[in-house]
Amino acid sequence: MRVDLFDFDLPPERIALRPAAPRDAARMLVLRGADGVEDRGVADLPDALRAGDCLIFNDTRVIPAQLEGMRGAARIGATLHKRLGLRQWQAFLRNAKRVRDGDRIDFGAGVTAIAGPRDEDGGVSLSFEGEEPVEILLERAGRMPLPPYIASKRPTDERDREDYQTLFAREDGAVAAPTAALHFTPGLMERLAAAEIATETLTLHVGAGTFLPVKADDTDDHRMHAEWGRIDAATAERLNAVRAKGGRLISVGTTSLRLLESATGEDGVIAPFEGETRIFITPGYRFRAIDGLMTNFHLPKSTLFMLVSALMGRERMQSAYAHAIAEGYRFYSYGDASLLLP
Repeated sequence: MRVDLFDFDLPPERIALRPAAPRDAARMLVLRGADGVEDRGVADLPDALRAGDCLIFNDTRVIPAQLEGMRGAARIGATLHKRLGLRQWQAFLRNAKRVRDGDRIDFGAGVTAIAGPRDEDGGVSLSFEGEEPVEILLERAGRMPLPPYIASKRPTDERDREDYQTLFAREDGAVAAPTAALHFTPGLMERLAAAEIATETLTLHVGAGTFLPVKADDTDDHRMHAEWGRIDAATAERLNAVRAKGGRLISVGTTSLRLLESATGEDGVIAPFEGETRIFITPGYRFRAIDGLMTNFHLPKSTLFMLVSALMGRERMQSAYAHAIAEGYRFYSYGDASLLLP
């Protein structure tokens, strides 16, 4: 399909620069079936679902993956996006032309790394020196990797260390938050439990590739980035049991959805999974694992807008996004939510 079919105009003032406070005070656009739009709030989620449904969250934790350093007199920026080994990460570099294989970059606070060769995607491997775990080095020298559409409008600050982390974050490794889950609070979780709505977690370490633009003119020519994920056997068994009892599996975020679909066979059975996925979901895809999706509002011509268009229909999503823009919904990572129930 042509990529420009997924374009739309978004006024810059609709981009949220801070999350709602409290988190579950965000708005939520609900789409059910082929037509109908409901303007609700995230706090209404227990009433929008049914007893026996199951929400699936991503428990990845965002690491302070943005670093600023020096290679000699040259200022170098680095965004880590994929772990390669115990002390080695793949990174996108700013001012990369000033860095050669074997150069040492000093990121301050006693944090240094040796650059490796450049790969076909333009990334560079960084091998961190010393014996301290890389996670400790990043906590000392790194910043939260806010998406470019926020970072270009304001600097990262200490509030983002908490704001850009979900209630479920426990597995270090993401360089972008699974943002649909940013809306959840302990109080909302209690109300969901009281409504007999189950919850499960899986792990998908979201990479910086999620923000890369689609440069191809046709979706067939786009190469999807890889991300590592895991669904253990016990979780897969419980999710299959929900389906067997007539409950619906509602993915909280496109990251959970992509991992679930990667782990599910043609028979609709979710299997244990551990490894990388490059699944790219566009209209025409037949969903096997999920019955609904809670997600934020996505960028024009992005792979994520293509995914929601595959779930609900491209024209329906174009219409829904036009409604959201007209009604003042807040877009992107810190913005409002949508609940999509085909």
